[in-house]
Amino acid sequence: MDSVKEQPALYNIVKNKILDQIKAGKYKVGDKLPTEMELCEEYSVSRTTVRIALQQLALEGRIHRIQGKGTFVSKPKIQTSLSTTEKGFASQLIEQGYKPKTDILDLRVIPADQTLAMHLQINEDDPITRLTRIRYANDEPLFYSISYIPWKFAPGLVNDEEGCKSSLFQLLQEKYNVEIHKTIETIEPILANETISEYLGVQEGSPVFSLETITYNDDLKPIEFSDSVFRGDRSKFTIERFYTVSDI
Repeated sequence: MDSVKEQPALYNIVKNKILDQIKAGKYKVGDKLPTEMELCEEYSVSRTTVRIALQQLALEGRIHRIQGKGTFVSKPKIQTSLSTTEKGFASQLIEQGYKPKTDILDLRVIPADQTLAMHLQINEDDPITRLTRIRYANDEPLFYSISYIPWKFAPGLVNDEEGCKSSLFQLLQEKYNVEIHKTIETIEPILANETISEYLGVQEGSPVFSLETITYNDDLKPIEFSDSVFRGDRSKFTIERFYTVSDI
């Protein structure tokens, strides 16, 4: 018996049609979208269907609502590559036409607890440098991160606040002769708590991305563990993979 192909939900069809119009340039960044009733007439659907479609687009960061004024097209998301250690955050932003900025919230030496000792392959209570930062694109907070670097790899890092405002990897390579070999990154969607809401300027409970990274040197020793949270409405990630014939 032939299988019946499941039809996409009506709200999803409307959502994709609006998104196609945004991508095609009919609605540009900052443009006001038609009202819910106008969209109902345009697509011959109920107001509930339109409302759900708009809610989905808002959750994805494609549009935003301004109370009393209407619904507007949001700025495009900022792309971050997870496939290379060659280009840092600042370089990737500049390539997309944004001005990068970094605020240092905290920079100190602390003893490694059990979890950090495991991630960094060191002993408990070994000294590590903890660096807490907020990274911005055009003065808009994009992500909040805490990096942990074993003190033995960069013993003067705690006194180098200005250097930590730029590329941490570049600083480690150029000043401390730490060669970056690879990173292993784990990403998952979470909801913003009170702290993340305050730091990133989003509502508590908003969708955000949690990104954990372990960075290894050329001896395959962990030289950094970081825990970052990216705004879900302003971030998207690109992953590039390479295959050999035997992998296909």
